[in-house]
Amino acid sequence: MTPVPGTRRTEHPLKDSAGVPMIEPLLLTSAHIFTFEQQRHLTNASGFFFERERRLFLVTSRHVVSDEPSGHFPDRLEIELHIDPKNLAKSTGFSMPLYRDGRSVWRQGVDSAGEIDVAVLEIERAALPETTVYRAYKPDDLLGSKPWPEVGSTLLVVGFPLGFHDTLHHMPVVRHAVIASSFGLRFQGKGYFLTDARTHRGTSGAPVVMRATGRDREPGDLPWTLLGIHSARLDVGTRDVHLDEALGLNCAWYADILMTLTES
Repeated sequence: MTPVPGTRRTEHPLKDSAGVPMIEPLLLTSAHIFTFEQQRHLTNASGFFFERERRLFLVTSRHVVSDEPSGHFPDRLEIELHIDPKNLAKSTGFSMPLYRDGRSVWRQGVDSAGEIDVAVLEIERAALPETTVYRAYKPDDLLGSKPWPEVGSTLLVVGFPLGFHDTLHHMPVVRHAVIASSFGLRFQGKGYFLTDARTHRGTSGAPVVMRATGRDREPGDLPWTLLGIHSARLDVGTRDVHLDEALGLNCAWYADILMTLTES
């Protein structure tokens, strides 16, 4: 994993003179992903940081790192990192190989319905610049026992649709969504639930979150509950593309898969 220097700079502190944060922590949880085949840029995607037992992981969709149907087989990816707590425009690219000794280094899962479209890569903390600024979800940020959120509950999807973002400060954008299927049930037997949201290519791997309520939180905890990982838009094969609008529905894999994929 090799840092690659960034180029843009401007003064934009994370806190004001009174020490009040100016950037919401939610925006620092997501990472802009670029996939490469050697030096050839292939695609843009979204991801986020997840921390467990002092180990740090990058989470994204599995089809971002390997997708046989489309012939997408990158050999490395890069993420943008903030490296100055007083200057959000100062960033660096952080390169992560996807293969070592001919074997893939990411973790992915399967269940009774087949492959789960989630991939996890461990980040070598020692390779990160010492001044890296980020926030990571933790196991406590996953949804625990019931009550589960109801259909129609408001969600946020934090990512980089079509690669669009604040190119000066390297920040993601947030889209509104609602839960569109019964949360807790596996939609059509798959390990995901549905969201109703306007999404685009490049959002794959984005965290799907809702405001945390009803539990004690320590100072500094993220005020968000991580519900899922956005995967893809859903459509109906019989839809008349001239007469019928797209459904606007998406699948989000349940985030509890991260507890399996990040086991020691």
